[in-house]
Amino acid sequence: MIYETIDLDIKDNIAVLTLNRPAVMNALNAQMRAEILHALRHSIEVARVLVMTGAGPAFCSGQDLNDRGVVGKIDLERSLRDQYNPMLQAITDSPIPTISAVNGPAAGAGANLAFAADVVIAADDAYFAQAFTRIGLMPDAGGTHTLPRRMGMAKAMGAALFAEKISAQQAEAWGMIWEVAAPDGFDALWKRRAKHLATGPSVAYTHTKTALRHSLHNTYEQQLMLEA
Repeated sequence: MIYETIDLDIKDNIAVLTLNRPAVMNALNAQMRAEILHALRHSIEVARVLVMTGAGPAFCSGQDLNDRGVVGKIDLERSLRDQYNPMLQAITDSPIPTISAVNGPAAGAGANLAFAADVVIAADDAYFAQAFTRIGLMPDAGGTHTLPRRMGMAKAMGAALFAEKISAQQAEAWGMIWEVAAPDGFDALWKRRAKHLATGPSVAYTHTKTALRHSLHNTYEQQLMLEA
């Protein structure tokens, strides 16, 4: 597949998937979602770590509201079922570690795309927003699952209902993300983290992330058996 809305660079076992529609803050349209899914599946086969980031000042502003492929409730439901869900599932089910390098604003489905990764690293001036209720929608793209698990039900409920911006620093303090880069240190930080995972024990990483994700619904006894 020839990519027109993303870039995919694979080097030294690190796949870097860059959302590349900076003129619209990397908003997700049907073509981009299809290209992301294709790139994810390819990266899993040839790389040892996947990094997602954005071109320009934003990570991703969410669903492109001008996307001709999504018009009305029925088309939105179809889009979620046929495009968003497989894309997000490919990230969460990935056998290789995944990093969201959030270089700027991540809103709506863009925020939840970032949260689908194993590790989220944010630039100092990045922020997250569950912007859905601003346009009369409930959170989607996995947000109703990931938010309570990342920040607790009380914070998740407020974030979803009020749709306020959450700074990178606040997200780190609430446990939503792994770390915030120092000013001017963002690229160096995520590249260092990606190199660490690309050169580390890949089998151990796969088993670790699988076990931790299963712990969200397993009993303690089941986790002990999974670790054995």
